[in-house]
Amino acid sequence: MPTSLSAADFFTAKLAYEIDPADLAADRASGRAPLIIDTRSAASWNQGRIPGAVHIPNADLEARIADVAPGMDAEIVVYCWGPGCNGSTRGALILALLGYTNVRELIGGFEYWTREGFATVSNDGRGRRAPDPLTAPTPATA
Repeated sequence: MPTSLSAADFFTAKLAYEIDPADLAADRASGRAPLIIDTRSAASWNQGRIPGAVHIPNADLEARIADVAPGMDAEIVVYCWGPGCNGSTRGALILALLGYTNVRELIGGFEYWTREGFATVSNDGRGRRAPDPLTAPTPATA
């Protein structure tokens, strides 16, 4: 077990660089909307995405981020499919290495955004699934 970083320091840092779907939705509802980057493939993007997200696959991120980020201190949230995908981790690392200082990863990615019942958009229009009671309280379980 590493000794150079305490558990408290690790978890403090982890919370500073991650955001969960409910907190991101609350930020958006309050008008404090970060730049949201979807790092998935075009086919995934077409299938569904977070409304207002910008599609930049990781292979294009370095070349395109300056076109959408207002500055190196821009608040940016990156996401991919879900917990089984590390595309958002790779995207966040790319941005951090480029010097962006306020980058966070969406915990659970698009999968948990959808499972918690938040709005999505696809090439077919807007939608919303009922919350999965295993991921978010539903009226019957609240």
